[in-house]
Amino acid sequence: MRTLKTWTVARTLDNGVELRVEDRHLLTILVLEETLIRVLLRKDGAFRLDRTWSIAPAGDVPWAGRPRLSVDGFSLPPFTLDQEDGRLRLTTARLRVTVGHPLALTWEARDEGGAFRLIARDRPTAAYMLGARTHAHAHFLLRHPGERHYGLGEKAGPLERSGRRYEMRDLDAMGYDARSTDPLYKHIPFTITRTAEAGVVGLFHDNLAGCWYDLGNELDNYHKPFRAYRAEDGDLDYYLSWAPSILEVVKTQARLTGGTAFPPLWSLGYSGSTMHYTDAPDAQARLEGFLRLIAEHDIPCDSFQLSSGYTSIGDKRYVFNWNRDKVPDPKGMAATFARATVHLAANIKPCLLQDHPRYGEAAEAGLFIRDAETGAPERSAFWDDEGSHLDFTNPRTVAWWRANVTEALLDVGIGSTWNDNNEYEVWDSTAQCDGFSVPVDIGLIRPLMPVLMTRASHDAQVAHAPDTRPYLISRSGSPGLQRYAQTWSGDNRTSWDTLRYNIRMGLGLSLSGLFNVGHDVGGFAGPRPDPELFVRWVQNGIFHPRFTIHSWNDDGTVNEPWMYPEVTPLVREAIHLRYRLIPYLYSALHRCVTEREPMLRPTFLDHERDPRCFEETDDFLIGHDLLVATVVEPGATERRVSLPRNDTGWWSVRDGTWHPGGTDLTLAVDLASIPLFARGGSVIPFAEGLRRADASRDTRRTWAVFPPPPDGQGHSREYADDGLDARALAATHRLTRFSLTGDAGSVALSWTAQGTYRPAHAEATVVLPAGERRPLTVNGRAIRSGDTVPLF
Repeated sequence: MRTLKTWTVARTLDNGVELRVEDRHLLTILVLEETLIRVLLRKDGAFRLDRTWSIAPAGDVPWAGRPRLSVDGFSLPPFTLDQEDGRLRLTTARLRVTVGHPLALTWEARDEGGAFRLIARDRPTAAYMLGARTHAHAHFLLRHPGERHYGLGEKAGPLERSGRRYEMRDLDAMGYDARSTDPLYKHIPFTITRTAEAGVVGLFHDNLAGCWYDLGNELDNYHKPFRAYRAEDGDLDYYLSWAPSILEVVKTQARLTGGTAFPPLWSLGYSGSTMHYTDAPDAQARLEGFLRLIAEHDIPCDSFQLSSGYTSIGDKRYVFNWNRDKVPDPKGMAATFARATVHLAANIKPCLLQDHPRYGEAAEAGLFIRDAETGAPERSAFWDDEGSHLDFTNPRTVAWWRANVTEALLDVGIGSTWNDNNEYEVWDSTAQCDGFSVPVDIGLIRPLMPVLMTRASHDAQVAHAPDTRPYLISRSGSPGLQRYAQTWSGDNRTSWDTLRYNIRMGLGLSLSGLFNVGHDVGGFAGPRPDPELFVRWVQNGIFHPRFTIHSWNDDGTVNEPWMYPEVTPLVREAIHLRYRLIPYLYSALHRCVTEREPMLRPTFLDHERDPRCFEETDDFLIGHDLLVATVVEPGATERRVSLPRNDTGWWSVRDGTWHPGGTDLTLAVDLASIPLFARGGSVIPFAEGLRRADASRDTRRTWAVFPPPPDGQGHSREYADDGLDARALAATHRLTRFSLTGDAGSVALSWTAQGTYRPAHAEATVVLPAGERRPLTVNGRAIRSGDTVPLF
């Protein structure tokens, strides 16, 4: 690649400036928000791909993509432009970017005192490179002492990314090592850099081609310490955001890429799944037997994810084909699950094996990605054979897919889709996609295909049940996937390391704008977990947005809540706790959707002034108010917890004792222990006796009040609706806001509610921690712990 050095001002724009680079390329700097600026390079003045599907500040994009030069959805604030001493300077109310010679950008942010402070700087030597005969490109920034790097999605290893190299190339990485395997399932080209003193920088490269991030692994004597972004194709097009806090940068990225889908309430319940059932010759009997077993063992459950064995012919899978020997009556089976109020989500795959019964039909209709030389369907390895991948940039493919989702699943009574094995491992990068009538190489949009596949499934579900919020799952994708579906960290391997490092993967996804995430509890591949590991995995999994026990164990066993009778009571206890927490989790999901805040939160997200929160830890927050410190080491008899520093302290949910923020605890634990702490000043809504995440059955509510210390205060909320209505956010819902204050002699809770929705419970029982002795008033009325208050 050639280094880009020289530039001149080509023209000024209403929202930026355009530079001519090396007398042939165009570099455009656009002011989108006061703290968001975009830089894009067009080789020879033209885009390699003139559309984007990732940028969606208004909530979504057209099927054919958003024009790459569009600025719709941004406020486009005023800025100044001046040139002095050969440098160009562009300034907003909060950011300043200076273009120097040779080509390199310097970024500054205005502090509270009005002074500009350095936040990022391109490498002064060879900051930008561009392929001479290709569209490969690279961007280099300096690394500064004290910086911390986060983001990049579900990457293996520690949450802090410094000193390592990562690749973006979606793979079906079954059985991965959660400490080290790279790449994995998703393409999330977004980094967060916390500077030593000047706030936080978000950097999103809007490119779907394969790329690499080097965050300090590489050294070169000819350059100062640097970090690198390198791409094999596509356009250099990046968005730089700044904020004083990591949380604000995360929220900016979530808005930039379109926000988060609002799934139904039942999606927060336990979801059963295993390949074992649908691979069995009597699959329908096994599946219906699951319903008997959850009732027999008193295991609450809201859904079951139907693995792909129901589509098998022999040992292989054929999407939309029902194996009637295994499942003789799909409609009857779906009706049986519906009567048990357990929702079904069926596994579907975007590749048709070469001997698929409908391969010829799809090929004749031109629905596959095509070989660039022959025009024939491309052929790639897929599930122990070869097959051709469906092209979701072809409207005919989208229509065919929607029709088959409707006929094979929705009309049968299966209302949700599990979009799986959609990494699109098509390694001929020149294979052709329709591109909505503008042909495009698959190498430019590979990770987009699972997003469009999921969107097609989403549209089928919405058309079939327009008044109900849809639920979808997708394993692979790129930014924008979260607009349609929940995701998870793929086919993990059973080990204690996986349990620990999946926590970090979930947090990495959450910091990168994908908030509705989880993991295969118990491990998907490898040996089945032993009883201790299984219990600990369940105890941890109940605190993630997606809670699914799923497996394909090497020894043919199956992970089920009752797999070890000696520990089934502990598994049951943990799952019951999950269902008590459903109102709190739903409130956190509502905040995620409406305010673009993660549900899973590293402790530093809310406590950036506590340096201990940036140390390697297994602790995390779920929502704003619950600190999770589950046991993730074998044979543990104690658990060390560092409570983040705050002004209101933390309450042990188990024993009701209060601890100041900043306290280091060593807790004695046994196999039943689930260390959990509530923020002082919070009110946690609990559902009592709930066995389905169903608003109509949520008839008993407890408000667990965790008071602040004297002169402290806190705020929290509870959101409720019927759990299904597609219009709930705009129409019928109820939002209760809590305010807690305390002095030396009393605690006061005040609450207000807005909205027309009336929950199934007409009152709430107010409970104080065992260690709280101050009297309590609720909306000015003195009550005792355990008393009820009417809601209407």
